[in-house]
Amino acid sequence: MHVIWLIIIGAAAGFVATRLMRMETGILPTIAIGIAGALVGGLVLRALLAVMGAAAGFVGAILGALVLIWVWKTFIQR
Repeated sequence: MHVIWLIIIGAAAGFVATRLMRMETGILPTIAIGIAGALVGGLVLRALLAVMGAAAGFVGAILGALVLIWVWKTFIQR
């Protein structure tokens, strides 16, 4: 169930992260970035999720998506 929750949060986090990074993407790439970021950030920050609740999972999802966007812009989209 934890992974499903991260996927749901990831869709929203992708939207927030792409707007924070001023990245213009379509709906599907935005959702994919958010889901991947949620999985990366959510798993890394799993300890915070246990301590602080669902808000930490959302913050982790946004941070993970921001990192993936940075990697995409820096290394892939040259």
